[in-house]
Amino acid sequence: MTKQIKNQLTKVFCAAVVLSLAACASEKAPATADVAVSKNAVENAVSAGAADLAPAEINAAREKMMRANAALAAKDYTLARELATQAQADAKLAQSKANSAKATAAANALDADLRVLRNEVDRANTR
Repeated sequence: MTKQIKNQLTKVFCAAVVLSLAACASEKAPATADVAVSKNAVENAVSAGAADLAPAEINAAREKMMRANAALAAKDYTLARELATQAQADAKLAQSKANSAKATAAANALDADLRVLRNEVDRANTR
């Protein structure tokens, strides 16, 4: 696992812990802010290409966001907060997977380019 992925997963975990602690502190307050933060996380993941590169994770995040919005409308703030937190974690995971897939593709392309250059150097040296 690359250092970048580990850092991103650590950030996701820390965000989930902070949101969980905040949720415990204000169980009666509407979870509007939590839902908004999660919606932003989903949008960021989609912008990172998660719809194509991590469809299962982004679909899970979207589904939980819809359920969080429904819970918020029903004034079930505890459930809305929990679902929003889960949606945010799923979105961050989707974003991390998308970024990882892009990095892997770039690394593979670079390896292919280096292989071509090595072959050309080898051919030039054998002449």
